[in-house]
Amino acid sequence: MSFADAMITGLAPDGGLYVPAALPDISIEEFEAWASLSYAELAAEVIARFAPDMDRATIDEACAAAYSAAVFGSADVAPLAALVDDTWLLHLSNGPTLAFKDMAMQLLGRLFDAELARRGEKLLVVGATSGDTGSSAEHAMIGRENIRVVMLSPWGRVSEFQAAQMYSIDAPNIVNLAIEGVFDQAQDLVKAINGDAAFKAQHSIGAVNSINWARVAAQIVYYIWGYLRLAPGVDRVIQMAVPTGNFGNIYAGTIARRLGLPIRFILATNENDVLDEFFRTGVYRVRPGAQVVETSSPSMDIAKASNFERLVYDLHGGDGGAVGALWEELARSRRFDLAAHPGFAGLAEWIVSGTSSHARRVETIRRVAVEDGIVIDPHTADGVWVGRARRTSGPLICLETAQAAKFGATIVEALGQPPPRPAEFAGLEERARHVTVIGADVAEVRAVIETVAAGRS
Repeated sequence: MSFADAMITGLAPDGGLYVPAALPDISIEEFEAWASLSYAELAAEVIARFAPDMDRATIDEACAAAYSAAVFGSADVAPLAALVDDTWLLHLSNGPTLAFKDMAMQLLGRLFDAELARRGEKLLVVGATSGDTGSSAEHAMIGRENIRVVMLSPWGRVSEFQAAQMYSIDAPNIVNLAIEGVFDQAQDLVKAINGDAAFKAQHSIGAVNSINWARVAAQIVYYIWGYLRLAPGVDRVIQMAVPTGNFGNIYAGTIARRLGLPIRFILATNENDVLDEFFRTGVYRVRPGAQVVETSSPSMDIAKASNFERLVYDLHGGDGGAVGALWEELARSRRFDLAAHPGFAGLAEWIVSGTSSHARRVETIRRVAVEDGIVIDPHTADGVWVGRARRTSGPLICLETAQAAKFGATIVEALGQPPPRPAEFAGLEERARHVTVIGADVAEVRAVIETVAAGRS
């Protein structure tokens, strides 16, 4: 299957995840030469390596349009800011929805559009969001003639700002569904829809979550960018702290490492510590929806990490049968244990983890504001706290998740005043909302998709 086919279809016909048959071969000399490129130029080089089937001019044009000062506020796109203690903050949230998801979605919207126009096809994107993916995907797809979006979010489990960003969109090609449940249930519904091959083909269904390989590929770029901003030569290990719930963001980083960047990762979770438990013990134990803790870093309120399956596949040397057996075990007992697997011990050499808490993120927000004059969001605070707790000697890059404006209540608690907010978002929460609340029921989602596909939305 080509990169373009994997991008358009999102998930395999059986509901499985796509992975590259082989990674591109990038020399140290190429990495070092990339240090002089703009973000758009770097993105084009990386995507072209993963998508040899796509027209290079199309990739260049899409990257130039996506990663521009008009979209991200400056030509730098993802600036690196110095904090105290040899800690650095990689700003990834300067896009139109103030979240790192824009870094991939702004490109995907343009690549989707170009490829669908070339094929003369249309696509119905079905996605799930724990807060930021939804608005980022929707804003990237608004008005695109060949794309319609049905986005599922957990009702009452995202911040007011996040909810308003999604539900205030009034566009004929965007449909918001809020399910009575948690993100994991929304994600399961999306997988169930994609697992029905006939239904998926009938309605030309695709995906924009990080289950879509093209989105992972786009996220690889900012790991390379951040590394090269701090260390232009590929000659020293850089530690990167990454807040994550669904493992998509940090998985993109693991690919950058496999391409040749010497990165050591520090994975940060909130109170929903499924991933931290695995990297400490080797036991992957998913929780039922009722056990998902509602926290002040809601985009990480996830108890079943979709992209983790890709890491397990890599650990098993690309043995899909072994991964399938583990997921059958997971379906039976909600857990499996890889502590004795030969590859697990090696993971600790380049990826460690830790868990944050509400008190820790509030204190970290306060500390960074006082020491560095920067207001960070709760998820980024989880990354900074865990990163500093688990770092070894040497520089630490913390990846930003979103802008603080999206999480006003926690910022007020930490700093005693609301976070700065871009002028275009004034009065956002008071805008009219367009959302339908449904049960966590695949039949209800299917009915909406059929309505949208028939052009009746």
